Amino acid sequence: MSYLKKEIEIGGRILSFEIGKYAKQADGAVMVRYADTMVLATAVASEEQKKDIDFMPLSVEYREKTSAAGKIPGGFEKREGKPTEKEILSARLIDRALRPLFPKEFRSETQVTVTVFSFDLENDPDIIGGIASSAALMISDIPWNGPIAEVRVGESTGEV
Repeated sequence: MSYLKKEIEIGGRILSFEIGKYAKQADGAVMVRYADTMVLATAVASEEQKKDIDFMPLSVEYREKTSAAGKIPGGFEKREGKPTEKEILSARLIDRALRPLFPKEFRSETQVTVTVFSFDLENDPDIIGGIASSAALMISDIPWNGPIAEVRVGESTGEV
C-alpha cells in the first residue's frame, strides 16, 4: 500500500491518520496522531481458520512505554515489565468494541497491537488507540464489519 495521510480538525487540534509508512508486514497498520499524542495500531490475522474452537480467537495488546511520555524508568524497576492495570483495562476497552463486529463464523487467530509512541500528558492515548485499531482493521483484508469510534465523556462543573 502506498503512503497516505488524512487529517481533520477536532476540538481545535489535528487528528491525523498515516497509512503505508509503518509496520508494512502487518495486514493493516495505522499511525494516529492527535495533538502530540501518537499511537500505532497493527492488525494481523492467520490465513487458516481454526476448526476445533467455538469462539473468536482475538488478542488485543495495548502498551504505553514510559519513554513515550519522556520518562526513563530508574531505581529498582529498570525495564518495562508486565502490563499495568491501565494498559489491561485499555486493551479490554478496545477488545469489547471490536469483537462483536467480526463475522460469527470467523475463527482465524487475530492480533491487534496498540503501541503508544508519544504521549503529551493531555490527550489520553487509549481512546486514540481504539480509533487506530478500527482504522487498521478497516484497511486490512481481515473480515470485519466496522468502523468504530471511541470518545471520552466527562462532566465539567466549572471548577478548576
